Amino acid sequence: MSMKENISVGRRKASVARVRFIKGKGKIFINDRDPLEYFKRKSLVMDFKQPLNLVGFDNKSDIHINVKGGGLTGQAGAVRLGIARTLQAINPDYRSILKEAGMLTRDSRVVERKKYGQPGARKKFQFSKR
Repeated sequence: MSMKENISVGRRKASVARVRFIKGKGKIFINDRDPLEYFKRKSLVMDFKQPLNLVGFDNKSDIHINVKGGGLTGQAGAVRLGIARTLQAINPDYRSILKEAGMLTRDSRVVERKKYGQPGARKKFQFSKR
């Protein structure tokens, strides 16, 4: 891996995001598209940009993100973790800032599986005595 390119992986629910920082002008591409065009909601764009805002990252790198699996919310969470991990790899001084804000923790919550004899994971069919 060259010094100009840093790659990290972020995961959330069923989503996996590969984040690459490449020397550039500060543009962000998600699956070769604009972030707002891809995520469709400003809240999700703000969510994944949190690590960049926390460390006050300069716009000397383009961020290329490849994300797949899951839904938009899970993908935004995966991108956020990937960006945080890449920032930490670029500058280890950022670790304390990101760790304190909980950006380096992988959110391990996933959907519970459906059980047989039930309509869902926890819900039961209506009980009838007679």
